[in-house]
Amino acid sequence: MTSRSSFRDVLEDIFLQTLKSRIFTNRDVLSHDYVPEELPHREEQIAKLGSVLAPALKGSKPNNVFIYGLTGTGKTAVTKYVLKRLVSKATEIGVGIDTCYVNTRQDDTTYRVILRLGECIGLKLPFTGISTAEAYRRFIKIADARNTIMIVVLDEIDFLIKKQGDELLYRLTRSGDELKNSKISVIGITNDLKLVEDLDPRVRSSLGEIELVFPPYNAIQLEDILRQRAKLAFYPEAISDDVISLCAALAAREHGDARRALDILRVAGEIAEREGVAKVTTDHVYKALKEIEKDRARELITTMPLHNKLVLLAIYILTKSGEKTTTGEVYSQYRSLCQILGIESVTQRRVSDIISELDMVGLINAQVVSRGRYGKTRIISLAIPYETVVEALKEDIYIAPLLSRYR
Repeated sequence: MTSRSSFRDVLEDIFLQTLKSRIFTNRDVLSHDYVPEELPHREEQIAKLGSVLAPALKGSKPNNVFIYGLTGTGKTAVTKYVLKRLVSKATEIGVGIDTCYVNTRQDDTTYRVILRLGECIGLKLPFTGISTAEAYRRFIKIADARNTIMIVVLDEIDFLIKKQGDELLYRLTRSGDELKNSKISVIGITNDLKLVEDLDPRVRSSLGEIELVFPPYNAIQLEDILRQRAKLAFYPEAISDDVISLCAALAAREHGDARRALDILRVAGEIAEREGVAKVTTDHVYKALKEIEKDRARELITTMPLHNKLVLLAIYILTKSGEKTTTGEVYSQYRSLCQILGIESVTQRRVSDIISELDMVGLINAQVVSRGRYGKTRIISLAIPYETVVEALKEDIYIAPLLSRYR
């Protein structure tokens, strides 16, 4: 049994190793939240968004903007960068501009979004106790009293709309009917290119939005981004061009995701730091990739709905000995799990759709094969380590007892 003193010695060693490390000078510049002074290969998008928002400097309400693009294409960074510059210019010339950024994946209810909007203009709303309508009324009252242009950024807005509907978006885009002294413009950021098509016609007509599409980065562009950040994040002797090129190439394979490229580079540096070495190598990059993929799969699984988890558990049960399985076998096993839990199962068609979703996000492999006169079926296997599935599923209080039964 490890004594308390030896445990403290282990921690002391870890702390001293980190303090002595010659890997990072500032690892924060590799985080998703960091907004650099320059954004390579997004000059066109910066200029367009800047031109849309610039009328606010003369007291005019800017057009609403919808920004589309896959994850890691610079949408949030560009928006924050332009708003930061806009507010700086407004302060310089004495114009009132309020900005408010809300990530609606985190603040995923209409009330919580209004709570954040209120905080941005000094309004403190209670966490509970008043209706959403009353919270919105108070927000509008304070916003109008400020006599400013307010630019509201709703990041990952598809999460809010899918969960709560588009009523808040409608109210914000029609806020001119309720405001006498102030004006509100909306910037919506989403990965869903079809989001606007799915909105209520009333919302679409009131949006009148300008669309801005962010293309994925290629490997060369990602390399430029990483090189710029690496200069700020690492000691010069701790990083090489080979490491940066490899991180960029690996991220470029997945639709040019700059966030993923930064994650790989940061985690590679952290692994080198834990090992107590003075230089990040390509081996550290490959270790980082494995670590990130494991964490990504775990996050995907833990955030899935219950029936998706049950389908994945059914696949795990049927394939854990190395075999493959079929859609019919998965459905049968899934129904058995539902019966054990005492819940109603979904239809076989819905289970088939869930299998497609699991395949699409890379948790399983589902290959369609012909069975002659018996038609077609899918041969299914897990695409991630069994241990990762178990670790993620056991966090669910309903699934954990089932896992212990079938392990």
